[in-house]
Amino acid sequence: MKLLVCVSKTPDTTAKISFNSDGTEFNGAGVTYIMNPYDEWYALVRALELVEKNGGTVTIINVGDASNDQTIRKGLAIGATDAVRINADPKSALYIAKQIAEYAKNENFDIVFTGKESIDYNGSEVGAMVAEFLDLPFISYASKLDLNGNTATVERDIEGGVEILEVQTPFALSAAKGMAEQRIPNMMGIMKAKSKPFKVVEPVDFPDFATPVHYDLPNEKSGVKLIDPNDMDELVRLLHEEAKVI
Repeated sequence: MKLLVCVSKTPDTTAKISFNSDGTEFNGAGVTYIMNPYDEWYALVRALELVEKNGGTVTIINVGDASNDQTIRKGLAIGATDAVRINADPKSALYIAKQIAEYAKNENFDIVFTGKESIDYNGSEVGAMVAEFLDLPFISYASKLDLNGNTATVERDIEGGVEILEVQTPFALSAAKGMAEQRIPNMMGIMKAKSKPFKVVEPVDFPDFATPVHYDLPNEKSGVKLIDPNDMDELVRLLHEEAKVI
């Protein structure tokens, strides 16, 4: 079994978000970066569990510059077999998906994993685009994956219930909460990561069709007014005179 897990670098969930003076780029000064949790906790760990049970390899792939190497090394420390970084500065999900697909198209991966979304942009686009470029079936927001030979049984949460699907390998999938449990790299894994294969390849020529023009921060939240629970008249007055409809 040969599995590919797409990983991205994102700001830590506690990072203070700001942009440069003209609002065209994220201000990364002083920001701590992590591996996108949906990629790490669910996609990568489930891929590792499948290989531990059935044998095979797990390759992690990232599109980015050398500042992403530490994030990629963490994936190797958790247990991935090898890693690939496409040496580029991506601006759009389509560009990222094209680079991943170009690498994967001749590698015969059985499953291509992504997290359901990245926590910085929340676009949920890359997985479906990779599947389209590779002409693979795609299942989004999967919360459970079991494999029996070449047949995968996948569960995904839907409104009011759970949808169960079957699909033959190869296919692509985006992983959501429930797919696996987070793993913490141990010292042995960290040491082994230093000697695992880590390949850097140059990107294929492909335009960034959709690129950010401007970023804006949301309006600051107003203060909270506390009202005596017995003063319903004041509550009604505030709702009529000061409450805003969003």
